Amino acid sequence: MTTLDLNAGAIAPVTHEADHVALRVTGTLPDDLHGVLVRNGPNPLSGRFEGDGVLSWWPEDAMLHAVAFERGRATGYRNRWLRTQRWARVHAPESVSAWPDTNPNVNVIRHAGETLALAEGGAPLAITAALDTIGPAQHLAGFAQGMSAHPRIDPRTGELITFRADWKAPYLCYGVNDARGQPVVDVEIALPAPSMMHDIAITATHSILLDLNVGYDFSMLARGHRMPLRWHDERSARLGVIPRHGGEVRWFEIAPCFIQHVVNAYDVDATTLVVDVVRYPWYFRLAPDGRAFENNPLGMLWRYRIDLASGVVHEMQAGDDGMELPRIDERRTGLPYRYGYAVEQPTPFEMRGIVRYDWHTGTRERYAVPPGDQNSEPVFVPKRGGRAEDEGWILTCVYRAATDTSDVVVLDASDMAAGPVATVHLPTRIPAGFHGAWLPHED
Repeated sequence: MTTLDLNAGAIAPVTHEADHVALRVTGTLPDDLHGVLVRNGPNPLSGRFEGDGVLSWWPEDAMLHAVAFERGRATGYRNRWLRTQRWARVHAPESVSAWPDTNPNVNVIRHAGETLALAEGGAPLAITAALDTIGPAQHLAGFAQGMSAHPRIDPRTGELITFRADWKAPYLCYGVNDARGQPVVDVEIALPAPSMMHDIAITATHSILLDLNVGYDFSMLARGHRMPLRWHDERSARLGVIPRHGGEVRWFEIAPCFIQHVVNAYDVDATTLVVDVVRYPWYFRLAPDGRAFENNPLGMLWRYRIDLASGVVHEMQAGDDGMELPRIDERRTGLPYRYGYAVEQPTPFEMRGIVRYDWHTGTRERYAVPPGDQNSEPVFVPKRGGRAEDEGWILTCVYRAATDTSDVVVLDASDMAAGPVATVHLPTRIPAGFHGAWLPHED
């Protein structure tokens, strides 16, 4: 597998916490941008990654970045390591036990009045929009000790639909919390072996779980791997469909694959579900010597059409372009939709450009990012009063190789090819991370 220099370029960590105000802006910021763009990702407290691959990058210490907007102004930037036992071992060793034992370095959501930083299977952590750590989540009941970094929030009901995949029994738990954070469903789901599940899909009536070909192999630890995950040819790949509020899980076999991220899903009718994803034909496949990994292929946009009546799943690839980190207008989560937004991947080692896929026409519109620069996922922010899926702004963080700094680029979702309506120039770098969120001001 081609090695990565984790300490250079877009992925390199920053070494300190900072606050900056009076940010420079090119163009005109829309006055309906009134909130905070938050980014999450791994950033070692030592200021340096150890190792040279993705599995050395993923588990490092959680750092958040926030860019604040107030009605047409960019009012500040801040970054903070989350205050956990990892942070305390370096900065407050006398009080380690007083801090949460978690490392939520993957995602950020807002639900039931809490803003939560989420880990891959670990305990969520409540934070403020200014990135101060509050403490353990207060409204997750059985999932407060650990859950997926990719729950889904139903925009109609306010419910949070989540799961916890574990390497030890029970291997999978599924749950639903209502809009106030109270538990509605909390059930164990039997699996033959632990599975690497990163995301979940929901429709208005069902949830879809992903039990695929990447799983655990603890012998890898003795061979020098930091995380015991790999591709398993012998596993079956399958989609598990469960009614939203519990019931029998029906499993549907699909072609071998790995899915890191779901785009969206919805009900076509009472017996047909559509699930759109970014799919890999393999992922984390070991070379014959069992020590190195093969290079991962590019992820492709893929559609599954599940016929609950016949038990048949129809698979369809939707284009040949590599992409990852898909997002939508989240007001359409679990509902029929038209547009998906994603990061383009010209190679497995670059995230460069934003693409909008139109399911109605099969066409794509692009915002190009120059070679050498790289960008984060696209985050959709609805325009004030806008109802259509493309009536909004796309926000993405772009690393500029020439200056070793980052910009926040604001695009009109209905005309991304026209280029930025505004660019916020940061005096520092937001390292390539995982996911983020737009947190609108609630005043």
